[in-house]
Amino acid sequence: MPTPERTTTDEVVAAARGLVEGGGPDALTMQAVAAQVGVRAPSLYKRVRSREHLLGLVVERETRELARVLDDAAHSEPADPARRLVALATALRAHAHAHPRLFGLLVSPLPTAAAPPRDALEAASDAVLRTCAELVGPEHALDAARTVTAWAYGFLTMELSGAFQLGGDPGDAFDFGAQAVARSIATLAG
Repeated sequence: MPTPERTTTDEVVAAARGLVEGGGPDALTMQAVAAQVGVRAPSLYKRVRSREHLLGLVVERETRELARVLDDAAHSEPADPARRLVALATALRAHAHAHPRLFGLLVSPLPTAAAPPRDALEAASDAVLRTCAELVGPEHALDAARTVTAWAYGFLTMELSGAFQLGGDPGDAFDFGAQAVARSIATLAG
């Protein structure tokens, strides 16, 4: 008679995600995950190939969650694409603040085994690409989306690391920047 399953891949990934969220990527060890799901560490290898593979599954899950967050934001501001772009940036910031260590994974260099699959990256980019296409046309949508993404991720990386030391409210600065970037991109449409 086969041994009963004591955990699932989803439970393993959820435990790993919780460890990363609580303590960063260094908190993700096979021993810690095993303890979370109630198995011995060698049993995890029935579900994942390696720590890097497990980290990749966490990154994929977070990338898909970000895609859902951005898609929801895009649908909440359907009429004006410039306002939608600001709504997307605002949703990204809220998500980054809610999950700073997981956000950090999305902007840090990862081992090849931990990189998210292309379809997850495309899903996370879709709302921004569609909105940018409405603003500047399909021929410049990718350029505009990369500009927005680079600004937002750069700002958020600095904000979350405490790099803004000159006073003022980073939230106000982010709102100002999101509106300025959206307006600037919109002017290129003409």
